[in-house]
Amino acid sequence: MAVGQRLFVKVTRESLPQVKDKYPFVYLERGRLEIDDSSIKWIDSEANVVPLPVATLNALLLGPGTTVTHDAIKTATAANCAVCWVGEDSLLFYAAGFLPTADTRNLKQQIERSANPKESLEVARRMFARRFPDAELAGKNLKEMMGMEGHRVRSLYQSKAQEYQVGWKGRQFTPGKFEVSDITNQVLTATNAALYGILCSAVHSMGYSPHIGFIHSGSPLPFVYDMADLYKEHLCIDLAFALTRDMAGRYDKHKVSAAFRQRVIEMDLLARLAEDIPDMLGVARARRRGK
Repeated sequence: MAVGQRLFVKVTRESLPQVKDKYPFVYLERGRLEIDDSSIKWIDSEANVVPLPVATLNALLLGPGTTVTHDAIKTATAANCAVCWVGEDSLLFYAAGFLPTADTRNLKQQIERSANPKESLEVARRMFARRFPDAELAGKNLKEMMGMEGHRVRSLYQSKAQEYQVGWKGRQFTPGKFEVSDITNQVLTATNAALYGILCSAVHSMGYSPHIGFIHSGSPLPFVYDMADLYKEHLCIDLAFALTRDMAGRYDKHKVSAAFRQRVIEMDLLARLAEDIPDMLGVARARRRGK
């Protein structure tokens, strides 16, 4: 297990989430999910056994070193508990299992808002309003607001470069050629990917779809990209310039990962997502799947 602070505490009988918790999913790593008397049990790497109350969970996030039996998946599905396969601390997202019996109320609300041009624009305005709290956005169309955002981000890059005394020639990213970018761009790429991983897990666990967006389109995960823009300034952009100065020309993935985790913990991002996603969609509260 990685040294340092983690986004998720180790699962024990004492640390299991309660029904009242804001983000009812459990992250597991380095262990095995099995069935015991028709209920799911978790056996960790130290042979500790923890019964999992899957009927009270929206999702199980399976991290590195996990194995799961067919019967465990079948039991989780029967309890309307989704399963996602993720990287360490959910900083990467690989796949999700879809439930044939899942409650689709949240997904339906998301689709209805996306399909209605007026409501879709209102969702986009709420997202932009987080970044432009003093701007008058009423009457502006999506293209105009995206233009404002583009200018804001370019100015933000420049101001952070000046604040941290880091050279900046613009955002550069070549798929499959991570090493050819400068240090700042490498940190931006890595932390953006980590943020997308966390968001994918949160979106799936709350019963929404990462594929139905309101600002972004024509990309694999538009809703994830929509939500990520609410947090990138602190979690990715400011961090990238701060680390560029500290790393002195040599990219250190462990330092980047540790610093990103620390900021996510300080922001309490997991709890904020449970409020921000339904708030952006104009939903009174996040509904728990299957309840």
